[in-house]
Amino acid sequence: MKIAIGCDEAAFELKEMIRKFVAEKGVEMVDFGTYDENEKVLYPNIAQAVSQSVSDGNQDFGILICGTGIGMAISANKVPGIRAAVCHDAFSTERSKKSNDCNVLCMGSRVIGFETAKYMVDLWLRCDFAGGGSKPKVDAMIEMDRKYRI
Repeated sequence: MKIAIGCDEAAFELKEMIRKFVAEKGVEMVDFGTYDENEKVLYPNIAQAVSQSVSDGNQDFGILICGTGIGMAISANKVPGIRAAVCHDAFSTERSKKSNDCNVLCMGSRVIGFETAKYMVDLWLRCDFAGGGSKPKVDAMIEMDRKYRI
């Protein structure tokens, strides 16, 4: 498994913790920045880089973090093939993958703490798409993505 990760300056500390946590599990990670908590960045640029890498198949999944996770998710979902979800609890984290085949996890550093983030990332990486009744819904999302692709 290969994971792309990125954040803005508001989430630098949380990104670094998650990056180390995931690497300790033996998962390959590619860090798309930011690389300094004092470096001001436009989070849509980070979201685009991570999401494009996932969409192109260079990484299997992506993790994006900003202050709330909302801006990252909105930005990531602009990239064809991306299904990004903001998750701040175990239930939404699990359902994002099992029901929606989410390929980019978005979190807010101003919303959750380190231990919750580690728990959610671990849970998210262990979950698989369940298919079943959710498959037609995900297929419809994929078709919408194709239809509105520029």
